[in-house]
Amino acid sequence: MIRKCILATLPLLVGAVLTASPALAIQTDVVVAKPADAAAPADAAPAKKETVKKVRRHRAVVDTNSTVPVRGMSMAQVEKRFGAPVDKLPAAGGDAPRHPTINRWRYNGYTVYFERTHVIHTVMDAAAPTT
Repeated sequence: MIRKCILATLPLLVGAVLTASPALAIQTDVVVAKPADAAAPADAAPAKKETVKKVRRHRAVVDTNSTVPVRGMSMAQVEKRFGAPVDKLPAAGGDAPRHPTINRWRYNGYTVYFERTHVIHTVMDAAAPTT
């Protein structure tokens, strides 16, 4: 029951926490295919238009100034850079290939969520209510 709650609420908890982070970047590569007869004479038939093929690659860009782990870092990289976690919570999932193991490490001020061995989200702890 707890596993289902964690996995069901994980996307809601992290929503836009990391999507607005400058540590994540989308790299777009543009490949232009030119016609084979690019130097054709002016009286020849018009050449075909250039075709543009866009390839999107999502890559985690490690921000050296980041104070929290970013998407794509391995468990070893997180532990090396940020030290041992305060608490390693029990793993959830992993009962089927479609349900990968989700590990959670708690640090002071945030929790890091791993899918198998790589960071998928970092969630900041809720601020204490002000009175």
